[in-house]
Amino acid sequence: MEPGEEPGDVVDPVERSWGKMGCDATALSGTVTWGPRLPRPLAFSRLLVGRKAIYFAPYPGTATPDPARPHLRGTSGTAYHTVRAEVPTPASVWPKSLAPRRIEGSCPSPGPRAKNIAVSDSKEIIIADLKLHSSPRRRPQPAAMAPLVPSQEELDRRKLVGINAETVTNISSTDFPGHWPGESHEWSLSKFKRDFRVEFHRNEPFEASFSLIGLDAAIANAFRRILIAEIPTLAIEFVFVHNNTSVIQDEVLASRLGLIPLKGSIEGINWLRWFKKPTEDDPESGSSPSDYNTIVLRLDVECTKNPDADPDEDDPRKLYHNAHVYAKDITFHPVGRQEQFFSGDGAIQPVNPDILIAKLRPGQKIEMELHCIKGIGADHAKFSPVATATYRLLPDIKILRPIIGEDAKKFQKCFPRGVIGLETITREEASREGSGYEGHAGEQKAVVVDPFKDTVSRECLRHDEFKDKVKLGRVRDHFIFNVESTGQFPSDTLFLESVKVLKLKCARLKRNLNDLMR
Repeated sequence: MEPGEEPGDVVDPVERSWGKMGCDATALSGTVTWGPRLPRPLAFSRLLVGRKAIYFAPYPGTATPDPARPHLRGTSGTAYHTVRAEVPTPASVWPKSLAPRRIEGSCPSPGPRAKNIAVSDSKEIIIADLKLHSSPRRRPQPAAMAPLVPSQEELDRRKLVGINAETVTNISSTDFPGHWPGESHEWSLSKFKRDFRVEFHRNEPFEASFSLIGLDAAIANAFRRILIAEIPTLAIEFVFVHNNTSVIQDEVLASRLGLIPLKGSIEGINWLRWFKKPTEDDPESGSSPSDYNTIVLRLDVECTKNPDADPDEDDPRKLYHNAHVYAKDITFHPVGRQEQFFSGDGAIQPVNPDILIAKLRPGQKIEMELHCIKGIGADHAKFSPVATATYRLLPDIKILRPIIGEDAKKFQKCFPRGVIGLETITREEASREGSGYEGHAGEQKAVVVDPFKDTVSRECLRHDEFKDKVKLGRVRDHFIFNVESTGQFPSDTLFLESVKVLKLKCARLKRNLNDLMR
């Protein structure tokens, strides 16, 4: 039994010999016919097409190939295997009148069918039409080499973006297949689940800070853009002015009203449908206002004198009624099914009731009807649910050589408060040979306390005393998000809404690809 063979395998001794010769063979069988000198077809018992040669054994003889001088030896071309060799010819097979001494021709690389192998001698041309057959047993292939596994230290080094005095290095990601020879960086869902983490640093109603760790920059930036421009919110879109005698022009007042952030039941906002605006070419193509696509608000304020005001009073807010018009003066008037979704604390109202809209004096009046619709920040900034949505990479600070004494205090001042601390050098550290602290017991040294607070200003790189003593960088896959909500959504809910939007976009892309492949 040869290596790689299992007990019970039926192995042709001829095939075993071919295997020893290094031929990754595919078996072919068929018949050969040629001119009038041969009254009968000639049958092949074996024709093996390998990567380096074509091996030929005629029927009925089963001569075992000699490794030193095979039946047929050839060379491998780009697309075809070309053959030119001496062939032993048993007298029982070849007619005496037609005994070829050389065979030359070509055969396509192993495939489902090999046709038209031309065999020639000095007198005739033989055409063979051959069909492919699977081999009884293929020689076992050598096992693929296991991928190289870099050390954790090397992986951490690759994740760092280098921050130098004048340049930024190692910017592009390299964790993709084919960049590092012998390493497998194919994307894996199980690996992503294992490495991805979310850490919250601050969670307040209007502001949240959290980290997304183990994520690609493209995905992190997609979340940021969705937060700014693609989460649906509610805002005033149409203003119907019935009366405006204030000093503010109608269009300016309408613009101010549209920028007032509104809040209400999130369930109700999700229930609302999109309002389609009419186009200039087709004014009748738009949607009609209804309870499922339009929220109606009213602003009806008139300024009058306060008869109870002190004669010496000069504050207009005390001299007059409604001298200042605030966002709290806007009232919500539900219609139809809106009472089911927008009631109590979930009613539509301004986020900040003290936003100043206009100033009036006795005899001036504002009477308006305001229509709110659903929109996204990509259409207009007033629909954006965030005041800011930003991210930055986690700073990385490495002290390469000891920074001691007055240099340590100066080094600390190069960073925001809390980033660098001062510690006393112990006797044990001072006595350790090669530590760099020899003879400095009791002095202060600079240590990294919290790189999270650093702004990477590179101030320390501008001083010669710190040259080659510190290395600055940023962690490529650690994104620190800061999201400030305008009030319609809680700040932590906004990120979950962005995940929903991204999932919908992926589902739409998948559906379009399926339609394209049909």
